[in-house]
Amino acid sequence: MKVVKNTSLIILAFFSIYVIWGSTYMLNKVAVAELPPFFLASIRFTSAGLLIFIISKAMGKSLAITRKQFINSFIVGVLFLSFGNGIIVWALKYVDSGFAALEISAQPLVVLLLMRLLQGKPIKVMSLVGVALGIVGIILLVGQQQIIAKEGTVLGMVMIFACMLSWAYGSLFVGKADLPKNFFVNTGYQMFTAGITLALASLAFGEQWTAPSEWSDSVQWSMVLLIIFGSIVAFTSFNYLLKTVSPDKVATSTYVNPIIALFLGWYILDEVITTQSIVAAAVLLTGVYFITTSRTTIAIPRFSGKIKREKLEK
Repeated sequence: MKVVKNTSLIILAFFSIYVIWGSTYMLNKVAVAELPPFFLASIRFTSAGLLIFIISKAMGKSLAITRKQFINSFIVGVLFLSFGNGIIVWALKYVDSGFAALEISAQPLVVLLLMRLLQGKPIKVMSLVGVALGIVGIILLVGQQQIIAKEGTVLGMVMIFACMLSWAYGSLFVGKADLPKNFFVNTGYQMFTAGITLALASLAFGEQWTAPSEWSDSVQWSMVLLIIFGSIVAFTSFNYLLKTVSPDKVATSTYVNPIIALFLGWYILDEVITTQSIVAAAVLLTGVYFITTSRTTIAIPRFSGKIKREKLEK
């Protein structure tokens, strides 16, 4: 079905994938300061999944899927959301939100290397330049003594990298998996099953559950924004843009999100932005640009739990 272009909607959609996705790091950082990480992520994705089901039914969409599609949705949900997002929320207890966003911006590099290792796909010259720049950027980012000297920071950085590996493998899995045809229903199943998995993880780790009425105002607002805007609005905007504008324009969120995260972390949370972090960001994002302008189609999952399939440079 052809999607009619609406300039106002396109502008609002870009605002969503730029600012809302970029703000999820700060919002998670605010919430995890008070709530246990797996409990936090469970509430977010279970609620978002249920809301998506309700919206889908209201739109007349069928929620019926096959057993295989349900299993694959569950696997994708675990790779992207239960582990990928849940562990990152946990890591935000130890690393700044802007720092986490910058490290995660190297995701295309990890996807590319995993495609080479597991699928034997050659890396083109432009991508090799991007990989080299990306590695230099990561070294500059994590080599800051004033940052890694903080307790738990190194462990947080390592766990974020583990999440990136999970996302990268999930990207390759999605390319071949039988998933529900409707993207909204597909996301609903992924979020809901991931939310249940995260709830079980929360119980297994003995996290203390509290009612929303016991949360501070800032945490309540953070959760509302994460559920409605970070998990539903931004995803819908993203898929709308994929149908109305070129993929390379949608891919610009890869470069904007870390900048938004850095700014919000500095402005709202008083996180320190060092000169070395700025240089590392410039080098790293330049490397990401070289990688995402190669002639390969790669799926890049977002921190919000979405999958971005980019077909770049013709």
